[in-house]
Formats: sequence, structure tokens, C-alpha cells
Amino acid sequence: MLFDEYKYFSFKFPEPQYLGAKYTHLSWINKFIPQNIKTALDAFGGSQSVSFLFKQLGLRTITNDFLNFNYQIGKALIENKSEKINTEDVNILFQESSQKSDFTLMESIFTNVFFERNESFFIDNFRANIPLLSNPYKQALAFAVMNRSLTRKITMGHFGHTQALVYASDPKRIKRNRSLVRPIKDLFLELLSKYNDAVFDNKQDSESFNEDIIHLLPKLQNIDLVYFDPPYCNSHADYQGFYHLLETYTEYWGDKKFINAIKRYEPQRYSGFDKKSEVVSSFKKLFELSDKIPLWLISYNNRSYPDILTFEKMISKYRDVTIEHKTYQNGRGGKGSVAGSKEVLFVCRPKKNYFVPKNYKKKLEHEKL
Repeated sequence: MLFDEYKYFSFKFPEPQYLGAKYTHLSWINKFIPQNIKTALDAFGGSQSVSFLFKQLGLRTITNDFLNFNYQIGKALIENKSEKINTEDVNILFQESSQKSDFTLMESIFTNVFFERNESFFIDNFRANIPLLSNPYKQALAFAVMNRSLTRKITMGHFGHTQALVYASDPKRIKRNRSLVRPIKDLFLELLSKYNDAVFDNKQDSESFNEDIIHLLPKLQNIDLVYFDPPYCNSHADYQGFYHLLETYTEYWGDKKFINAIKRYEPQRYSGFDKKSEVVSSFKKLFELSDKIPLWLISYNNRSYPDILTFEKMISKYRDVTIEHKTYQNGRGGKGSVAGSKEVLFVCRPKKNYFVPKNYKKKLEHEKL
């Protein structure tokens, strides 16, 4: 490669189908990532596309998400250095499971809601076989690829509606999207090579966590940069509502209630960032716990709560802030990404009276030049 910092960019992140994913903003976000940092934290990993960018940049990458299905992507593509799913593994995943009688959750809950019975049977059987794979990284890859296959199968790529089977019988929609009628097995096999090809070793010991970020931050040390992409309160979709099936499939709960027409699990996981009554206090905790992390990048939206000016004042108590923004030309799901709304990035640097290690002082002085 011409520039050493881009030597890992031959590895491509498998394109997600995830509301709010920053996949299309990566080159823009990359402009604000300083050189010469060593460790980056992606606090709300989601689709893991920003974590993958950090890994491509050669950084030790720590990624976290409180939803297990997102954590599995981080385990598979960020923490994992070399393990891939081979033909023998595929045969294990597709074989008839001796434990199938204990794995009927998809068939009993989601048949005729999102899938025909034969497809529900197949993904239950697949789920029963995942623990048979030889290590946690192969297992995480199996989860990541299957969960992506399930979103490919459903119109709009999420599970917040009840029209999946209606749309899958509509010739006009099928013509636009053949995945609606393709077997999930075929979708898995097609996507598998893309995920296998995304596994690489950047010579760093990266980690993936599945925790509430408020609980995780006190356990972490020596973080140079943190990227926050919290739920955009009041402007983006309810991720637990839209992707409930993926979390149910990954956790394979036996102690949840499944409510309403989409069979969402109840109770939901506690977030702290998705309700107006809680989000301000949650951000204050987040910023206080991040005090020893020199550099913050915070993704936001101009339609979110609290509003941009209020949010800037909150951050300004802790950091000097520069606000960058991009305007959406096309809608990407949720009123926060409709055409005309703005994706906002708060670039937060240490205040002048904030202690900065010598290596950061030299780097910041170099950037000014």
C-alpha cells in the first residue's frame, strides 16, 4: 500500500442493512480520527462498521453493544483475528440436530409472522448446531451471517412490521427483491464468503463486549479515543422493537413474553438513552465516566432530543467542541435520517486546562501546523 495506515483497507466490511448504521458515513468520520492514536473504543457498536474502520486503521479496537446479536458481529469481525467458517463447519450447521426437540422457538413463535414453517424449522435447527462449532469465533460468525441472512429475507430488513409474508407473495416486490423468496440457506451461503473475507489480523488484541456502556467504562483503561453513537432519542427507530427477532434468536430465550403482532420480547433490555425522561442523565453519566479519555467523537442528529444547542452545552462542560454535519439526500429509515435531516458529529477535544499526555501534546501541535 502507498500509505502504511491504509494497509488493512483491502478487507471490506460486509454491507449492513441496519437502520442508523454508519456504513455510509465512514469516510467522513475517518477525517476526524487523529493519527498516532493506539486504542479506540466504539461504545455503541451496533452494526460494527465504525469498529471495523478502527481495525482497518491498525488500532487496538474495543467495541461494545448491549444487544447480544450486535456483540456477536463484534466478536466475529473485530476481536476475531483468523477463524473462518469452512465447508466442514457448514456441514455441521446444516446437519439434522439431535437436539432439535429443544430448539423450537422460531417455529412456535414466528411461523406465519415472518417465516413459513419450513424456514422456521431450518433456522431453529441451525441454531441448535451453532454450539457444536469448535470455538467462540466460528460460533459468532455463524450468528452474524445467519442474522444478516434473516434481515435479507424480510422486506425493509427489520422486524417492526407484520407484512413480511404479504410482501413475499407480491410479484412486484419479488421482482425488485428476489431475496424475499430465496431460501434462507441460500442467503447464508451467499453472505458467508463476504464475512469470511472480512476476517483479518491487524496485529492488535481487540475485544468485543456485551454490556451496558455505563457499567463497562469504569473497567477500561488507556483509551485514546471513544466514539459514541447512542440511539438518537426521538428521531430514530426503536432498535429493540425493529430487531427483536435477531436478539431473540441469539439469546434463545425461554423466559420472555412475546407480545403484540410482531412478537417482540418483553421486558426489553434497559437502555437509558431511548427515553426523554432518562437520556439527559444518562449522557451526564457517560461523559463523567469518559473523563480520562482524551478524544471523543459523538454521532448525533439534528432532530434528536435534546436539541443540538442543548447537547453542545452539555458536552462543553467537559470538552471543547467542534460541530460537523452532513445533510441526508435520501431517507435511510427513521425520521432522523429522512431527506433534509442532518447527521451531526461532535468532535470533542480536551479543554486547555485538561492534562494531556506528552504524546498527545505533540500530536495536537502537529495538527495545528
